[in-house]
Amino acid sequence: MATTQVLEPSCFYHIYNRGINSETLFKEERNYSYFLEKYNYYLSPVANTLAYCLLGNHFHFLIQIKNRDELKSFTQESKTHPKQGLHSTDFVVSKQFAKHFSSYTQAINKAFGRTGSLFESPFNRIKVESDNYLTQLIKYIHFNPQKHGFVKDFRNYPHSSYQSHLHSEPTKLSRKLVLEWFGNKVGYEQVHGDETNYESIKKLIIEPLPKF
Repeated sequence: MATTQVLEPSCFYHIYNRGINSETLFKEERNYSYFLEKYNYYLSPVANTLAYCLLGNHFHFLIQIKNRDELKSFTQESKTHPKQGLHSTDFVVSKQFAKHFSSYTQAINKAFGRTGSLFESPFNRIKVESDNYLTQLIKYIHFNPQKHGFVKDFRNYPHSSYQSHLHSEPTKLSRKLVLEWFGNKVGYEQVHGDETNYESIKKLIIEPLPKF
């Protein structure tokens, strides 16, 4: 997997990362919501989130980088980084991810008496370059808990965006965009219920990870 893919405005990316040396990222139930809280704080200003899944020692997000106008206030910060340029979306978004990881790591280190890094660096990203890839990626991200044996049915996993797309409660997710992509809620559920051809999404899959 390429780890140096440049993050471009308005483009879609599969973002994923894991704990350093496969360390557990979410040590208690409350850590999942705290991680998302920090994610929303740092990433919502620079990216729209379509789907996510948090598992024991790794996570997946499907994001769309915001357009240049929306990023303008952030890209101005890069004036102090001339090598990156005024419109370096990659610098802006990567910086926000770094802040998120750092903030979460500090909280975990304090709570559990550990020191040092918690996440592998750099985080991984893959650009989504086809409609089919986008469809399969959303399904793949949601299917991960079942694939790794966390649950028998991924629909029941509490730490993914699957159910959030079907509910009406307020959400930071780009729910409308996702449901319209599948046509409606019925289409969304139908595609998720179809048998998955893993050969067609092989490049989306990272190597097996330990269970809890």
